[in-house]
Amino acid sequence: MSDTENTLQVRVWRGGEDGKFQAFAVPRREHQTVLDVVTYIQRELDPTLAYRFACRVGMCGSCGMTVNGRPRWTCRTHVDTATGGSDVLELEPLRSLPVIRDLATDMTPFFEKWQKAQGRATGTRSRADDTHRVDPASPRRQAADAAIECINCGVCYAACDVVASDPDYLGPAALNRAWTLVNDDREGDRKGVLAAATAGGGCHSCHSHGSCTEHCPVELNPSAGVAGLKRLSLLAMVGGKV
Repeated sequence: MSDTENTLQVRVWRGGEDGKFQAFAVPRREHQTVLDVVTYIQRELDPTLAYRFACRVGMCGSCGMTVNGRPRWTCRTHVDTATGGSDVLELEPLRSLPVIRDLATDMTPFFEKWQKAQGRATGTRSRADDTHRVDPASPRRQAADAAIECINCGVCYAACDVVASDPDYLGPAALNRAWTLVNDDREGDRKGVLAAATAGGGCHSCHSHGSCTEHCPVELNPSAGVAGLKRLSLLAMVGGKV
């Protein structure tokens, strides 16, 4: 192969919201991840490049970026997967989040919406009480378990067309968190969580496109949780047991 055939042509977003792309040539290597490419640029070509990462093994969710138009974890995405075998890689910050600089985004709006969805556990027992026993086979516990592994990476948020068009929409991650809480027998304010998740900008704003489920790196199904919240809100409306 020639040197050209062993080189990736990488376009990286630089600056803030009104920034522009900068081109880099990066050696292409076997089993190379997108994060490997970004790290090479920062270490070998331009030390001023700003980006975020931590664990490098798909556990923390810190390294989310837009890769060739698709939101992804960069540490677990191989270059061959992202490029489809071509030699062109385009990297941007995650969509729908304020850009701090280059590939780093401000996650504050994302977590503020978790708070708005009441995505925090409300306890009912003190240290003096016995441990709350939960039946792992109960339908509610199984529903919570199916959604509990979210690691707050923001990929589903960036993939969501409703988030992009409606700044008040809570987004799939916050609503997925609310879904786990309304199904948790230990939660002390299940009705409050449901009320927060179904208020303005809540689950009824979802258009059910399914982009969140399609893009979730840990293969959760936020769409199912949002649909479950809609069902529970209708039950509550007609006076049914929630």
